[in-house]
Amino acid sequence: MNQREKELYLREYSILKSQGKPFFPYAVAKDSVMACVVLLAIITMSIVFGAELGPKADPTTTTYVPRPEWYFFFLFEVLRVIKPPVLTPVATIGVPTLCMVLLFLLPFVDRGPERRPERRPIATLAGIFTIVAMGYLTYIGAAAGSPNEIEYKVAKQYEPGKLAVAQSGCLACHKIGENGNSGPGPNLTNIGETLPRAAMLRTLENPTAPMPPFRDLPEAKKTAIVDFLSQLRGE
Repeated sequence: MNQREKELYLREYSILKSQGKPFFPYAVAKDSVMACVVLLAIITMSIVFGAELGPKADPTTTTYVPRPEWYFFFLFEVLRVIKPPVLTPVATIGVPTLCMVLLFLLPFVDRGPERRPERRPIATLAGIFTIVAMGYLTYIGAAAGSPNEIEYKVAKQYEPGKLAVAQSGCLACHKIGENGNSGPGPNLTNIGETLPRAAMLRTLENPTAPMPPFRDLPEAKKTAIVDFLSQLRGE
């Protein structure tokens, strides 16, 4: 920007500033009204919908996989994409930090005065990519369902097994109905059609990596799990 452009900019800025309104009380009043609207909406939703409560916590399980709040689903899914444990710091610290640094550097890379999106391709594409990526990962995390609850209708005698499967962390790697994750383990929704009871029990006690062994579970719980899985068949 040369001296002439700078003087023209300062002249236009002074004119626009004289025609505008002061920050206080106009902008403060608008922000306060919007804050009250958002707060009222949150209070209304909390009263109408309430808090999501899962089943009671099982203090005996060591395989429970917690899930974050919905606004961290995208980061939770990044952890699922980057599977090796040695790369966990990369997923939890490296990727978010890198994205924040790139976002911070964006104004220094795209320094053009143009405000129209079609004439700012770098900023526009970066924004679109970020929104789409976070939205997609958030959707996948939300569609996975609860990590310790199975919304699958079964007969009453199979309820203990359904609860044991849900509380043993199986849904971290498997999918049953609409709950769980699609990998790295197979979908168990119709497992009763392809795997006999003996094979299920053998897999529980001597699984193939990365599935952890469940041989230390009480016999009653293992039997309940096998009973529940063996009746999972297609409609």
